[in-house]
Amino acid sequence: MHSAMREPAAPSAYRLKADFREPPAQFEGCFTTFYHMTLTLDPAAPPLVDYLQPEWANLRFFCGGLPEAAIGSTSVRGASFVGTGASTLPCRFSMPSVRMWGVGILPLGWARLFDSDASSCINMICDGATHPAFRHFAGLTEVLCHPEADPDEQYQAIVTAMERRMRPTRDDSRIRRIHHELVNGEHAAVHDLADACAMSIRTLERMCMRYFGFSPKLLMRRQRFMRSLTTFMLTRGSRWTEAMDAHYHDQAQFTREFREFMTMNPSEYAALDHPILTSFMEARARVWGSAAQTLDPPAPPR
Repeated sequence: MHSAMREPAAPSAYRLKADFREPPAQFEGCFTTFYHMTLTLDPAAPPLVDYLQPEWANLRFFCGGLPEAAIGSTSVRGASFVGTGASTLPCRFSMPSVRMWGVGILPLGWARLFDSDASSCINMICDGATHPAFRHFAGLTEVLCHPEADPDEQYQAIVTAMERRMRPTRDDSRIRRIHHELVNGEHAAVHDLADACAMSIRTLERMCMRYFGFSPKLLMRRQRFMRSLTTFMLTRGSRWTEAMDAHYHDQAQFTREFREFMTMNPSEYAALDHPILTSFMEARARVWGSAAQTLDPPAPPR
Protein backbone atom coordinates (compact mmCIF):
# COMPACT_ATOMS: atom_id res chain seq x y z
CA MET A 1 0.00 0.00 0.00
CA HIS A 2 1.22 3.46 -0.87
CA SER A 3 -1.02 6.19 0.50
CA ALA A 4 -0.62 9.93 0.77
CA MET A 5 -2.28 12.57 2.90
CA ARG A 6 -2.30 16.33 2.96
CA GLU A 7 -3.24 18.15 6.15
CA PRO A 8 -2.79 21.96 5.97
CA ALA A 9 -4.09 22.62 9.48
CA ALA A 10 -2.76 26.19 9.39
CA PRO A 11 -2.15 26.95 5.68
CA SER A 12 -1.04 30.50 6.34
CA ALA A 13 1.84 29.30 8.53
CA TYR A 14 2.87 25.84 7.32
CA ARG A 15 2.05 22.91 5.07
CA LEU A 16 2.39 19.29 6.10
CA LYS A 17 2.40 16.37 3.69
CA ALA A 18 3.03 12.73 4.56
CA ASP A 19 3.28 9.64 2.39
CA PHE A 20 2.75 6.33 4.19
CA ARG A 21 4.30 3.23 2.64
CA GLU A 22 3.69 -0.33 3.69
CA PRO A 23 6.81 -2.41 4.34
CA PRO A 24 7.17 -5.46 2.07
CA ALA A 25 5.47 -8.71 3.10
CA GLN A 26 8.72 -10.37 4.18
CA PHE A 27 8.89 -7.85 7.04
CA GLU A 28 5.47 -8.76 8.45
CA GLY A 29 5.24 -7.74 12.09
CA CYS A 30 8.61 -5.97 12.19
CA PHE A 31 7.66 -2.37 11.39
CA THR A 32 4.75 0.00 11.85
CA THR A 33 5.18 1.94 8.62
CA PHE A 34 7.80 3.63 6.47
CA TYR A 35 6.72 7.23 5.91
CA HIS A 36 8.01 10.34 4.18
CA MET A 37 6.97 13.70 5.61
CA THR A 38 7.51 17.20 4.23
CA LEU A 39 6.99 20.19 6.50
CA THR A 40 7.12 23.61 4.87
CA LEU A 41 6.97 26.73 7.03
CA ASP A 42 6.52 30.28 5.82
CA PRO A 43 9.88 32.11 5.80
CA ALA A 44 9.02 34.23 8.83
CA ALA A 45 7.42 31.42 10.81
CA PRO A 46 9.30 29.99 13.84
CA PRO A 47 9.89 26.23 14.15
CA LEU A 48 6.86 24.21 15.21
CA VAL A 49 6.87 22.78 18.73
CA ASP A 50 4.92 19.64 19.62
CA TYR A 51 5.02 16.54 21.82
CA LEU A 52 5.15 12.98 20.51
CA GLN A 53 3.38 10.46 22.70
CA PRO A 54 5.09 7.28 23.97
CA GLU A 55 6.13 5.04 21.08
CA TRP A 56 8.08 2.01 19.99
CA ALA A 57 11.62 2.53 18.67
CA ASN A 58 12.15 4.72 15.60
CA LEU A 59 14.72 5.72 13.01
CA ARG A 60 14.27 9.19 11.53
CA PHE A 61 16.34 10.77 8.75
CA PHE A 62 16.17 14.53 8.09
CA CYS A 63 16.97 16.58 4.99
CA GLY A 64 17.03 20.38 5.12
CA GLY A 65 16.38 21.85 8.55
CA LEU A 66 17.27 19.70 11.54
CA PRO A 67 15.09 19.31 14.66
CA GLU A 68 15.84 19.78 18.31
CA ALA A 69 14.26 17.08 20.47
CA ALA A 70 14.35 15.64 23.97
CA ILE A 71 13.03 12.56 25.76
CA GLY A 72 13.50 12.50 29.51
CA SER A 73 17.11 13.41 30.29
CA THR A 74 18.36 12.83 26.71
CA SER A 75 18.35 15.34 23.87
CA VAL A 76 19.64 15.77 20.33
CA ARG A 77 20.19 18.69 17.96
CA GLY A 78 21.89 19.07 14.61
CA ALA A 79 21.68 15.36 13.73
CA SER A 80 20.53 14.13 10.31
CA PHE A 81 19.89 10.62 11.66
CA VAL A 82 18.01 10.40 14.95
CA GLY A 83 17.38 7.14 16.80
CA THR A 84 14.88 6.63 19.62
CA GLY A 85 14.23 3.63 21.81
CA ALA A 86 10.85 2.48 23.07
CA SER A 87 9.39 5.14 25.36
CA THR A 88 6.97 5.76 28.18
CA LEU A 89 7.68 9.50 28.11
CA PRO A 90 6.84 12.23 25.58
CA CYS A 91 9.30 13.53 23.01
CA ARG A 92 9.28 17.32 22.89
CA PHE A 93 10.54 18.56 19.55
CA SER A 94 11.06 21.77 17.64
CA MET A 95 10.85 21.35 13.87
CA PRO A 96 11.86 23.77 11.08
CA SER A 97 11.06 23.24 7.40
CA VAL A 98 12.26 19.74 6.66
CA ARG A 99 11.87 16.53 4.68
CA MET A 100 11.99 13.40 6.80
CA TRP A 101 11.89 9.61 6.45
CA GLY A 102 10.61 7.68 9.48
CA VAL A 103 10.86 3.96 10.21
CA GLY A 104 8.79 2.67 13.13
CA ILE A 105 10.22 -0.52 14.65
CA LEU A 106 7.98 -3.03 16.43
CA PRO A 107 9.38 -5.44 19.06
CA LEU A 108 9.77 -8.24 16.50
CA GLY A 109 11.76 -5.82 14.32
CA TRP A 110 13.94 -4.91 17.28
CA ALA A 111 14.65 -8.59 17.91
CA ARG A 112 15.69 -9.15 14.30
CA LEU A 113 17.60 -5.92 13.67
CA PHE A 114 19.35 -4.95 16.92
CA ASP A 115 21.96 -6.61 19.11
CA SER A 116 21.16 -4.52 22.18
CA ASP A 117 18.39 -5.30 24.66
CA ALA A 118 15.46 -2.95 24.08
CA SER A 119 15.60 -2.09 27.80
CA SER A 120 19.05 -0.51 27.31
CA CYS A 121 17.62 2.15 24.97
CA ILE A 122 14.32 3.09 26.63
CA ASN A 123 13.22 6.74 26.91
CA MET A 124 16.26 7.77 24.89
CA ILE A 125 16.85 9.94 21.85
CA CYS A 126 20.28 10.09 20.23
CA ASP A 127 22.40 10.88 17.20
CA GLY A 128 21.96 7.55 15.46
CA ALA A 129 25.27 7.87 13.61
CA THR A 130 27.25 7.68 16.84
CA HIS A 131 25.17 5.50 19.16
CA PRO A 132 26.32 1.85 19.18
CA ALA A 133 22.77 0.47 19.06
CA PHE A 134 21.77 2.46 15.96
CA ARG A 135 24.91 3.31 13.98
CA HIS A 136 24.70 0.26 11.69
CA PHE A 137 21.89 2.16 9.91
CA ALA A 138 23.93 5.37 9.50
CA GLY A 139 24.75 4.48 5.89
CA LEU A 140 21.15 5.28 4.94
CA THR A 141 21.80 8.99 5.47
CA GLU A 142 23.60 9.18 2.13
CA VAL A 143 20.40 8.58 0.17
CA LEU A 144 17.65 9.48 2.67
CA CYS A 145 19.15 12.89 3.46
CA HIS A 146 20.03 13.74 -0.16
CA PRO A 147 17.96 16.72 -1.36
CA GLU A 148 17.73 15.46 -4.94
CA ALA A 149 17.02 11.77 -4.26
CA ASP A 150 13.79 10.28 -5.61
CA PRO A 151 11.37 9.08 -2.86
CA ASP A 152 10.93 5.72 -4.61
CA GLU A 153 14.70 5.28 -4.66
CA GLN A 154 14.84 6.23 -0.98
CA TYR A 155 12.12 3.75 -0.06
CA GLN A 156 14.00 0.99 -1.87
CA ALA A 157 17.18 1.93 -0.01
CA ILE A 158 15.34 1.40 3.30
CA VAL A 159 14.02 -1.98 2.15
CA THR A 160 17.49 -3.09 1.02
CA ALA A 161 19.12 -2.01 4.29
CA MET A 162 16.52 -3.88 6.33
CA GLU A 163 16.86 -7.01 4.20
CA ARG A 164 20.61 -7.06 4.77
CA ARG A 165 20.26 -6.73 8.53
CA MET A 166 17.17 -8.86 9.13
CA ARG A 167 17.61 -12.25 10.77
CA PRO A 168 14.95 -14.41 12.45
CA THR A 169 15.38 -15.28 16.11
CA ARG A 170 14.36 -18.28 18.17
CA ASP A 171 11.99 -16.01 20.12
CA ASP A 172 9.97 -14.81 17.11
CA SER A 173 6.81 -16.77 17.96
CA ARG A 174 6.81 -15.70 21.61
CA ILE A 175 7.33 -12.04 20.66
CA ARG A 176 4.38 -12.23 18.26
CA ARG A 177 2.13 -13.76 20.91
CA ILE A 178 3.03 -11.23 23.61
CA HIS A 179 2.52 -8.31 21.23
CA HIS A 180 -0.79 -9.71 20.02
CA GLU A 181 -2.10 -10.09 23.56
CA LEU A 182 -0.90 -6.61 24.58
CA VAL A 183 -2.72 -4.91 21.72
CA ASN A 184 -5.80 -7.09 21.39
CA GLY A 185 -6.24 -8.52 24.89
CA GLU A 186 -8.16 -7.09 27.81
CA HIS A 187 -5.97 -8.49 30.54
CA ALA A 188 -6.35 -7.00 34.01
CA ALA A 189 -3.19 -8.46 35.55
CA VAL A 190 0.25 -9.71 34.54
CA HIS A 191 -0.63 -13.32 35.36
CA ASP A 192 -3.61 -13.08 32.97
CA LEU A 193 -1.27 -11.89 30.22
CA ALA A 194 1.20 -14.67 30.99
CA ASP A 195 -1.58 -17.29 30.86
CA ALA A 196 -2.82 -15.93 27.53
CA CYS A 197 0.74 -16.12 26.18
CA ALA A 198 1.17 -19.68 27.52
CA MET A 199 4.35 -18.83 29.41
CA SER A 200 5.47 -18.30 32.97
CA ILE A 201 5.50 -14.82 34.47
CA ARG A 202 9.30 -15.01 34.69
CA THR A 203 9.62 -15.86 30.98
CA LEU A 204 7.13 -13.13 30.08
CA GLU A 205 9.11 -10.56 32.06
CA ARG A 206 12.38 -11.64 30.44
CA MET A 207 10.91 -11.46 26.92
CA CYS A 208 9.36 -8.05 27.56
CA MET A 209 12.55 -6.48 28.91
CA ARG A 210 14.68 -7.95 26.10
CA TYR A 211 12.49 -7.05 23.12
CA PHE A 212 9.79 -4.60 24.30
CA GLY A 213 11.93 -2.54 26.68
CA PHE A 214 9.66 -2.51 29.73
CA SER A 215 8.05 -4.81 32.27
CA PRO A 216 4.73 -6.47 31.33
CA LYS A 217 2.87 -4.35 33.89
CA LEU A 218 4.24 -1.08 32.50
CA LEU A 219 3.50 -2.17 28.92
CA MET A 220 -0.11 -2.93 29.87
CA ARG A 221 -0.43 0.47 31.54
CA ARG A 222 1.08 2.23 28.51
CA GLN A 223 -1.36 0.43 26.20
CA ARG A 224 -4.34 1.52 28.31
CA PHE A 225 -3.08 5.10 28.43
CA MET A 226 -2.46 5.27 24.67
CA ARG A 227 -5.98 4.04 23.91
CA SER A 228 -7.31 6.94 26.00
CA LEU A 229 -4.96 9.57 24.58
CA THR A 230 -5.62 8.69 20.94
CA THR A 231 -9.38 8.67 21.54
CA PHE A 232 -9.11 12.19 22.93
CA MET A 233 -6.84 13.41 20.13
CA LEU A 234 -9.10 12.02 17.39
CA THR A 235 -12.37 13.30 18.87
CA ARG A 236 -12.10 17.05 18.74
CA GLY A 237 -14.13 18.77 21.41
CA SER A 238 -14.27 15.66 23.58
CA ARG A 239 -13.67 15.58 27.33
CA TRP A 240 -11.05 13.42 29.00
CA THR A 241 -13.79 11.62 30.90
CA GLU A 242 -15.26 10.54 27.55
CA ALA A 243 -11.89 9.32 26.27
CA MET A 244 -10.78 7.42 29.39
CA ASP A 245 -10.27 3.69 28.96
CA ALA A 246 -12.83 1.59 30.82
CA HIS A 247 -10.08 -0.05 32.90
CA TYR A 248 -9.39 3.18 34.80
CA HIS A 249 -11.07 3.18 38.21
CA ASP A 250 -11.70 6.91 38.21
CA GLN A 251 -10.48 10.21 36.80
CA ALA A 252 -7.92 10.62 39.59
CA GLN A 253 -6.18 7.40 38.54
CA PHE A 254 -6.21 8.53 34.90
CA THR A 255 -4.72 11.91 35.87
CA ARG A 256 -1.90 10.20 37.78
CA GLU A 257 -1.17 7.95 34.82
CA PHE A 258 -1.28 10.90 32.42
CA ARG A 259 1.19 12.84 34.53
CA GLU A 260 3.57 9.87 34.59
CA PHE A 261 3.44 9.19 30.84
CA MET A 262 3.27 12.79 29.52
CA THR A 263 4.96 14.68 32.42
CA MET A 264 2.03 17.11 32.62
CA ASN A 265 -1.63 17.15 33.61
CA PRO A 266 -4.37 16.38 31.06
CA SER A 267 -5.59 19.98 31.22
CA GLU A 268 -2.08 21.29 30.49
CA TYR A 269 -1.73 18.96 27.52
CA ALA A 270 -5.16 19.87 26.14
CA ALA A 271 -4.29 23.58 26.34
CA LEU A 272 -1.21 23.13 24.13
CA ASP A 273 -1.23 23.49 20.37
CA HIS A 274 -0.45 20.24 18.56
CA PRO A 275 0.25 21.54 15.05
CA ILE A 276 1.89 18.37 13.76
CA LEU A 277 0.65 15.56 15.96
CA THR A 278 -3.11 16.08 15.64
CA SER A 279 -3.01 16.33 11.85
CA PHE A 280 -0.60 13.42 11.59
CA MET A 281 -2.63 11.16 13.90
CA GLU A 282 -5.88 11.95 12.11
CA ALA A 283 -4.35 11.17 8.74
CA ARG A 284 -2.59 8.06 10.04
CA ALA A 285 -5.88 6.74 11.43
CA ARG A 286 -7.69 7.49 8.18
CA VAL A 287 -5.04 6.13 5.82
CA TRP A 288 -3.35 3.47 7.93
CA GLY A 289 -6.22 2.41 10.20
CA SER A 290 -4.31 3.15 13.43
CA ALA A 291 -3.59 6.55 14.94
CA ALA A 292 -0.45 5.63 16.88
CA GLN A 293 2.40 3.12 16.72
CA THR A 294 1.50 1.49 20.01
CA LEU A 295 -1.97 0.68 18.67
CA ASP A 296 -0.77 -0.87 15.40
CA PRO A 297 -1.87 -4.50 15.20
CA PRO A 298 1.06 -6.92 15.36
CA ALA A 299 1.58 -9.87 13.06
CA PRO A 300 -0.72 -12.78 13.97
CA PRO A 301 0.86 -15.21 16.43
CA ARG A 302 2.15 -18.45 14.95
